[in-house]
Amino acid sequence: QVQLVESGGGLVQPGGSLSLACVASVSTFNMYHMSWHRQAPGKERELVASITTNGGRINYADSVKGRFTISRDNAKNSVYLQMNSLKPEDTAVYYCRAVASWSVVDYWGKGTLVTVSA
Repeated sequence: QVQLVESGGGLVQPGGSLSLACVASVSTFNMYHMSWHRQAPGKERELVASITTNGGRINYADSVKGRFTISRDNAKNSVYLQMNSLKPEDTAVYYCRAVASWSVVDYWGKGTLVTVSA
């Protein structure tokens, strides 16, 4: 069982920045592909960004390209999401997800709320 704990959410003004972090309670963190997802009120959960086990492949949703940066530190069992130039439409609960590289088993964090508002 892998536990994921997100942090860093909060209230920010449009144009501002926030940095999210997700820490995994697993010794084999470097064997998990990681991703950030978000769910806005009344909408389906969507993929924001993903990163492979060694960071060799990174993907972003079109809506966040050029504004968000995903990264990971395998020594710290952590994945990060740097969010710049935030917009009100970025308001959502942000979730961290881990997918085992050898199977389809996945784990989700409980989420952290990001609110972009003046």
